[in-house]
Amino acid sequence: MIPAPFIFRLVLAGTALAVAAGAAAQEAAPAPQDTQTAAPPPVEDKQPPYEQRLVRLAEIIGSVHYLRNLCLNQPEDSWRRSMEELIDKETADEPKRRERMTAAFNRGYRTFASVYTTCTEPATLAEERYRAEGATLASEIAARFGN
Repeated sequence: MIPAPFIFRLVLAGTALAVAAGAAAQEAAPAPQDTQTAAPPPVEDKQPPYEQRLVRLAEIIGSVHYLRNLCLNQPEDSWRRSMEELIDKETADEPKRRERMTAAFNRGYRTFASVYTTCTEPATLAEERYRAEGATLASEIAARFGN
């Protein structure tokens, strides 16, 4: 279950969105010399059932962060700070999950940075659509996986 403070922040992030408009390299394992002293195989990180949705939300927030700053007269940092808080709370002792979430945020940011260098009508429309998708996603995560 997701802790209540996380649900509150997730709902808050979803509301803010609405209101604001692998394969790792494999190494050959050395043959164990003694079965009693051999280290147990590494345990894979067990992901929560909402992981894919949360990674998508991180990507959306990265996109919205870039597009809003592109189109505002005074840049704001609230989206990045909100994502940082979410990552800190959700991935406290899980560095691999933290890396995935950070990479998703950065991927969303860079995707639009490579396309839009000035604020245009399509950039504004994309920001509105991403905010709506993010709000829906945050609400679904909170409703389905919350306490």
